[in-house]
Amino acid sequence: MPRFEPHPERRTVMVAGASSGIGAATAITLAELGHPVALGARRVEKCEELAARIRADGGTAFVYPLDVSETGSVDDFVTATEKELGPVEILVSGAGDIEFGLVHEMDPARFVAQIGVHLAGAQRLAHRVLPGMIERRRGDFVLISSDCADQPRPRTAAYSAAKAGLEAMAGQLRMELEGTGVRASLVRPGPTLTGMGMTSTPEVVGPMLQDWKDWGFARHPYMLRASDLAAAVAAVVSTPRGAHLVLVEVQPEAPLRPKEEAKE
Repeated sequence: MPRFEPHPERRTVMVAGASSGIGAATAITLAELGHPVALGARRVEKCEELAARIRADGGTAFVYPLDVSETGSVDDFVTATEKELGPVEILVSGAGDIEFGLVHEMDPARFVAQIGVHLAGAQRLAHRVLPGMIERRRGDFVLISSDCADQPRPRTAAYSAAKAGLEAMAGQLRMELEGTGVRASLVRPGPTLTGMGMTSTPEVVGPMLQDWKDWGFARHPYMLRASDLAAAVAAVVSTPRGAHLVLVEVQPEAPLRPKEEAKE
Protein backbone atom coordinates (compact mmCIF):
# COMPACT_ATOMS: atom_id res chain seq x y z
CA MET A 1 0.00 0.00 0.00
CA PRO A 2 1.31 3.50 -0.80
CA ARG A 3 2.05 5.75 2.14
CA PHE A 4 -0.13 8.49 0.62
CA GLU A 5 -3.13 8.60 -1.66
CA PRO A 6 -1.99 9.98 -5.01
CA HIS A 7 -2.97 13.44 -6.12
CA PRO A 8 -6.07 13.72 -8.32
CA GLU A 9 -5.28 13.84 -12.04
CA ARG A 10 -6.94 17.26 -12.32
CA ARG A 11 -6.05 19.68 -9.55
CA THR A 12 -7.52 23.17 -9.26
CA VAL A 13 -4.73 25.73 -9.54
CA MET A 14 -4.75 29.34 -8.37
CA VAL A 15 -2.07 31.65 -9.73
CA ALA A 16 -1.62 34.99 -7.99
CA GLY A 17 0.12 37.40 -10.33
CA ALA A 18 -1.04 35.65 -13.49
CA SER A 19 -1.19 38.65 -15.83
CA SER A 20 2.42 38.42 -17.03
CA GLY A 21 5.87 36.97 -16.52
CA ILE A 22 6.39 33.87 -14.40
CA GLY A 23 2.75 33.76 -13.28
CA ALA A 24 1.41 33.77 -16.83
CA ALA A 25 3.92 31.16 -17.99
CA THR A 26 3.09 28.96 -14.99
CA ALA A 27 -0.63 29.15 -15.71
CA ILE A 28 -0.03 28.04 -19.31
CA THR A 29 2.25 25.17 -18.27
CA LEU A 30 -0.10 23.81 -15.61
CA ALA A 31 -3.10 24.14 -17.92
CA GLU A 32 -1.19 22.12 -20.52
CA LEU A 33 -0.79 19.41 -17.88
CA GLY A 34 -4.59 19.24 -17.66
CA HIS A 35 -5.22 21.29 -14.53
CA PRO A 36 -7.98 23.95 -14.43
CA VAL A 37 -6.38 27.28 -13.59
CA ALA A 38 -7.71 30.41 -11.89
CA LEU A 39 -5.91 33.55 -13.02
CA GLY A 40 -5.74 36.38 -10.50
CA ALA A 41 -4.18 39.82 -10.93
CA ARG A 42 -5.04 43.50 -10.92
CA ARG A 43 -4.70 43.64 -14.72
CA VAL A 44 -7.80 41.59 -15.46
CA GLU A 45 -7.70 42.34 -19.19
CA LYS A 46 -4.30 40.64 -19.47
CA CYS A 47 -5.65 37.61 -17.61
CA GLU A 48 -8.62 37.46 -19.99
CA GLU A 49 -6.23 37.38 -22.96
CA LEU A 50 -4.28 34.58 -21.31
CA ALA A 51 -7.46 32.66 -20.47
CA ALA A 52 -8.57 32.86 -24.10
CA ARG A 53 -5.26 31.36 -25.17
CA ILE A 54 -5.56 28.53 -22.63
CA ARG A 55 -9.13 27.75 -23.70
CA ALA A 56 -8.17 27.80 -27.39
CA ASP A 57 -5.62 25.10 -26.58
CA GLY A 58 -8.28 22.97 -24.85
CA GLY A 59 -7.61 23.99 -21.26
CA THR A 60 -9.84 25.38 -18.51
CA ALA A 61 -9.27 28.89 -17.22
CA PHE A 62 -11.15 31.21 -14.88
CA VAL A 63 -10.38 34.91 -14.38
CA TYR A 64 -11.07 37.03 -11.33
CA PRO A 65 -9.62 40.33 -10.07
CA LEU A 66 -6.97 39.99 -7.37
CA ASP A 67 -5.00 42.49 -5.33
CA VAL A 68 -2.94 40.57 -2.77
CA SER A 69 -2.43 43.73 -0.74
CA GLU A 70 -6.14 43.63 0.18
CA THR A 71 -7.47 40.84 2.42
CA GLY A 72 -10.99 41.20 1.03
CA SER A 73 -9.73 40.80 -2.53
CA VAL A 74 -7.91 37.58 -1.61
CA ASP A 75 -11.02 36.23 0.11
CA ASP A 76 -13.20 37.05 -2.91
CA PHE A 77 -10.74 35.46 -5.35
CA VAL A 78 -10.55 32.18 -3.45
CA THR A 79 -14.31 32.03 -2.91
CA ALA A 80 -15.04 32.67 -6.59
CA THR A 81 -12.40 30.16 -7.72
CA GLU A 82 -13.65 27.35 -5.53
CA LYS A 83 -17.23 28.00 -6.60
CA GLU A 84 -16.20 27.81 -10.26
CA LEU A 85 -13.46 25.15 -10.26
CA GLY A 86 -13.62 23.34 -6.94
CA PRO A 87 -11.30 23.25 -3.90
CA VAL A 88 -7.85 24.69 -4.47
CA GLU A 89 -5.18 21.97 -4.72
CA ILE A 90 -2.28 24.12 -5.93
CA LEU A 91 -1.56 27.76 -5.16
CA VAL A 92 1.26 29.64 -6.86
CA SER A 93 2.04 32.93 -5.14
CA GLY A 94 3.89 35.13 -7.61
CA ALA A 95 2.26 38.55 -7.43
CA GLY A 96 4.53 41.55 -7.18
CA ASP A 97 6.82 44.01 -8.90
CA ILE A 98 10.16 45.61 -8.11
CA GLU A 99 10.95 49.25 -7.52
CA PHE A 100 14.67 49.93 -7.69
CA GLY A 101 16.43 52.38 -5.40
CA LEU A 102 18.57 52.82 -2.32
CA VAL A 103 17.05 51.70 0.98
CA HIS A 104 17.55 55.04 2.72
CA GLU A 105 16.21 57.03 -0.23
CA MET A 106 13.02 55.04 -0.78
CA ASP A 107 9.90 56.64 0.64
CA PRO A 108 8.89 54.60 3.71
CA ALA A 109 5.33 54.22 2.44
CA ARG A 110 6.63 52.70 -0.81
CA PHE A 111 8.96 50.41 1.16
CA VAL A 112 6.06 49.14 3.26
CA ALA A 113 3.91 48.71 0.14
CA GLN A 114 6.53 46.44 -1.43
CA ILE A 115 6.68 44.34 1.74
CA GLY A 116 2.89 44.28 1.73
CA VAL A 117 2.75 42.72 -1.72
CA HIS A 118 5.66 40.27 -1.66
CA LEU A 119 5.47 39.10 1.96
CA ALA A 120 2.14 40.06 3.52
CA GLY A 121 0.34 39.23 0.26
CA ALA A 122 1.68 35.68 0.41
CA GLN A 123 0.57 35.41 4.04
CA ARG A 124 -2.94 36.55 3.06
CA LEU A 125 -3.08 33.73 0.53
CA ALA A 126 -1.80 31.24 3.11
CA HIS A 127 -4.37 32.40 5.65
CA ARG A 128 -7.21 31.86 3.19
CA VAL A 129 -6.12 28.71 1.36
CA LEU A 130 -4.10 26.56 3.74
CA PRO A 131 -6.93 25.66 6.16
CA GLY A 132 -8.83 23.94 3.33
CA MET A 133 -5.71 22.09 2.19
CA ILE A 134 -5.02 20.96 5.74
CA GLU A 135 -8.58 19.70 6.09
CA ARG A 136 -8.24 17.68 2.85
CA ARG A 137 -4.77 16.52 3.97
CA ARG A 138 -3.07 17.45 0.70
CA GLY A 139 -2.05 20.45 -1.36
CA ASP A 140 0.88 22.40 -2.78
CA PHE A 141 1.57 25.98 -1.67
CA VAL A 142 4.30 27.35 -3.94
CA LEU A 143 6.02 30.66 -3.29
CA ILE A 144 8.00 32.42 -6.02
CA SER A 145 11.06 33.90 -4.35
CA SER A 146 14.30 35.33 -5.77
CA ASP A 147 18.01 34.71 -5.42
CA CYS A 148 18.01 38.21 -3.93
CA ALA A 149 16.66 36.52 -0.80
CA ASP A 150 19.93 34.82 0.13
CA GLN A 151 22.20 37.20 -1.83
CA PRO A 152 20.73 40.70 -1.51
CA ARG A 153 21.67 43.08 -4.28
CA PRO A 154 22.29 46.81 -3.90
CA ARG A 155 19.61 49.22 -5.11
CA THR A 156 16.75 46.71 -4.91
CA ALA A 157 15.12 48.85 -2.20
CA ALA A 158 12.53 46.71 -0.38
CA TYR A 159 12.59 43.75 -2.78
CA SER A 160 15.55 41.83 -1.32
CA ALA A 161 14.27 42.32 2.22
CA ALA A 162 10.77 41.20 1.24
CA LYS A 163 12.02 38.05 -0.48
CA ALA A 164 14.28 37.21 2.47
CA GLY A 165 11.24 37.48 4.72
CA LEU A 166 9.25 35.34 2.31
CA GLU A 167 11.82 32.57 2.49
CA ALA A 168 11.87 32.75 6.29
CA MET A 169 8.08 32.42 6.29
CA ALA A 170 8.28 29.45 3.91
CA GLY A 171 10.73 27.70 6.21
CA GLN A 172 8.42 28.30 9.14
CA LEU A 173 5.43 27.04 7.16
CA ARG A 174 7.27 23.86 6.27
CA MET A 175 7.77 23.11 9.97
CA GLU A 176 4.22 24.06 10.91
CA LEU A 177 2.69 21.99 8.09
CA GLU A 178 4.73 18.87 8.76
CA GLY A 179 2.39 15.89 9.01
CA THR A 180 -0.59 17.68 7.47
CA GLY A 181 -0.02 16.39 3.93
CA VAL A 182 0.42 19.97 2.64
CA ARG A 183 3.72 20.91 1.00
CA ALA A 184 5.06 24.47 1.18
CA SER A 185 7.76 24.98 -1.45
CA LEU A 186 10.00 27.73 -2.76
CA VAL A 187 10.96 28.30 -6.38
CA ARG A 188 13.90 30.70 -6.41
CA PRO A 189 14.61 32.37 -9.78
CA GLY A 190 17.90 33.84 -10.78
CA PRO A 191 17.99 36.70 -13.32
CA THR A 192 14.83 36.36 -15.40
CA LEU A 193 13.63 38.33 -18.40
CA THR A 194 10.12 39.51 -17.52
CA GLY A 195 8.31 42.83 -17.45
CA MET A 196 9.11 43.32 -13.77
CA GLY A 197 11.00 46.54 -13.14
CA MET A 198 10.91 47.52 -16.80
CA THR A 199 9.35 50.91 -16.03
CA SER A 200 12.60 52.05 -14.46
CA THR A 201 14.62 54.72 -16.24
CA PRO A 202 18.21 54.40 -17.50
CA GLU A 203 19.24 56.84 -14.78
CA VAL A 204 18.09 54.28 -12.21
CA VAL A 205 19.11 51.06 -13.97
CA GLY A 206 22.60 52.19 -15.03
CA PRO A 207 24.06 52.74 -11.53
CA MET A 208 22.30 49.60 -10.32
CA LEU A 209 23.90 47.38 -12.97
CA GLN A 210 27.30 48.91 -12.23
CA ASP A 211 26.87 48.17 -8.52
CA TRP A 212 25.82 44.61 -9.32
CA LYS A 213 28.92 44.16 -11.46
CA ASP A 214 31.14 45.64 -8.74
CA TRP A 215 29.73 43.20 -6.19
CA GLY A 216 30.08 40.19 -8.53
CA PHE A 217 26.42 39.62 -9.39
CA ALA A 218 26.74 39.98 -13.17
CA ARG A 219 28.89 37.03 -14.23
CA HIS A 220 27.40 36.80 -17.73
CA PRO A 221 24.56 38.42 -19.71
CA TYR A 222 22.30 35.40 -20.17
CA MET A 223 18.91 35.45 -18.45
CA LEU A 224 16.17 32.92 -17.76
CA ARG A 225 12.85 32.87 -19.56
CA ALA A 226 9.60 32.86 -17.62
CA SER A 227 8.90 29.41 -19.06
CA ASP A 228 12.03 28.08 -17.32
CA LEU A 229 10.49 28.98 -13.96
CA ALA A 230 7.12 27.57 -14.99
CA ALA A 231 8.86 24.26 -15.65
CA ALA A 232 10.32 24.38 -12.14
CA VAL A 233 6.89 25.00 -10.60
CA ALA A 234 5.47 22.10 -12.63
CA ALA A 235 8.22 19.84 -11.31
CA VAL A 236 7.46 20.85 -7.72
CA VAL A 237 3.72 20.22 -7.89
CA SER A 238 4.04 17.10 -10.08
CA THR A 239 6.34 15.35 -7.62
CA PRO A 240 4.41 12.33 -6.29
CA ARG A 241 3.23 12.46 -2.72
CA GLY A 242 5.76 11.14 -0.27
CA ALA A 243 8.49 13.44 -1.59
CA HIS A 244 8.80 17.20 -1.21
CA LEU A 245 10.86 19.56 -3.36
CA VAL A 246 11.47 22.14 -0.65
CA LEU A 247 13.57 24.62 -2.63
CA VAL A 248 14.26 24.73 -6.36
CA GLU A 249 16.69 27.43 -7.46
CA VAL A 250 16.95 28.08 -11.19
CA GLN A 251 19.87 29.98 -12.69
CA PRO A 252 20.60 30.84 -16.33
CA GLU A 253 23.23 28.67 -17.91
CA ALA A 254 26.28 30.66 -18.98
CA PRO A 255 27.14 31.11 -22.66
CA LEU A 256 29.45 28.44 -24.02
CA ARG A 257 33.11 29.31 -24.00
CA PRO A 258 35.22 28.78 -27.14
CA LYS A 259 36.44 25.19 -27.33
CA GLU A 260 40.10 26.10 -26.95
CA GLU A 261 39.29 28.09 -23.81
CA ALA A 262 37.20 25.27 -22.36
CA LYS A 263 40.20 22.88 -22.62
CA GLU A 264 42.41 25.03 -20.43
